[in-house]
Amino acid sequence: MGDWRGLLTLAGSLLLGAAIARELQRPPAERTWSGELFGWVPYDLRVPTLPRLAHSLWNPEDQRVVVPTVFGVGWSINGAAVLRLVSSSR
Repeated sequence: MGDWRGLLTLAGSLLLGAAIARELQRPPAERTWSGELFGWVPYDLRVPTLPRLAHSLWNPEDQRVVVPTVFGVGWSINGAAVLRLVSSSR
């Protein structure tokens, strides 16, 4: 189990480094600190705000269960979509 945890930590660290490097390669005026790596891994390195956090973790208008994370690299879970799935399966 520890091997998987270490591998995931390494992968996450490499992706975070790639996101930072990508932003630093851009001219300062063009840095957004959010985007995608390799065309599908989302990242957002902006300081999180309460509205963005709420929109990511609880968004009843979004049907997706897995959504881009509010801070960092990767994905988060949309609690509203999970609740909708659980409710519909009863």
